[in-house]
Amino acid sequence: MSARDSRDPLAEEFLRYLEVERNVSPRTLIAYRQALEDFRAQKNVRSWRNCCADDFRDYLFELMKKSQARSYIRLQFSAFRTFYRFLIERKNFRKDPVRELQLPKPEKKLPLVLTRQQIEELLAAPLRAPKHRAAPAWMPLRDAAILELFYSSGLRLTELASLNVADLDIYTESVRVLGKGRKERVCPVGAPALEAVSHYRSAANVHAGPLFINKSRRRISPRSIWLILKRYLRHTSIPIALSPHKLRHSFATHLLDSGADLRSVQALLGHASLSTTQIYTHLTVERLKKAYTDAHPRA
Repeated sequence: MSARDSRDPLAEEFLRYLEVERNVSPRTLIAYRQALEDFRAQKNVRSWRNCCADDFRDYLFELMKKSQARSYIRLQFSAFRTFYRFLIERKNFRKDPVRELQLPKPEKKLPLVLTRQQIEELLAAPLRAPKHRAAPAWMPLRDAAILELFYSSGLRLTELASLNVADLDIYTESVRVLGKGRKERVCPVGAPALEAVSHYRSAANVHAGPLFINKSRRRISPRSIWLILKRYLRHTSIPIALSPHKLRHSFATHLLDSGADLRSVQALLGHASLSTTQIYTHLTVERLKKAYTDAHPRA
């Protein structure tokens, strides 16, 4: 009987612990189970207690030789590390053979950003696209206000959906946002976004409570905002798949392109760490390099 086919009570107990006590997602459970089974089969593991760092180091090198994505490799070893943490805490194991391994750093993927022309086209789409007959007359105005405010303030999707009428101050031209970790911040709002919100509120008779509502006059959900964006994308010439977060990426990159300092952009985005914001500086440098290569006669 192969190692994969034989029963692995420690792994099964670990997976039950993750499911019941840690309440991890089914997707994580599947990934962790697969990681443990693959390692056990390939290294012919009879006892997890007898595994050493060299076993996992060899396995790491094998994955790298197969040109597996770094994200995949890091997920595999996340499973091993969590497993051995469980074995030490619950099963009196004395050592963690995975702890001393140096894993490849995750790839830094630059976020996709819309051009200013693409942003203009997208923001105009709600008032140009064909209207649904069954939809209230104010709905295109709401959609235009959502997209304008999204790009104007660089909010997260959940932050936008959570806004109340009282959070938007037309006199100070700002919006009060409750971000990650329940940290509050104030973001400026541009005149086009304020005007779009004002037109929508007047048409929809929204004067208190949730700022953005659905046709049942309840707070709009983040998923509904995602679907709104997806629908209007079909009425533009934008060739890429677009998530709400790409409007946030575009907001940050366009600010930096126009000379905004990194600390200010960090505050506007609500990033706890400056290093999170710095990915946008890499992106602007790449854009500058492309502009240089395309335009300079001796590039």
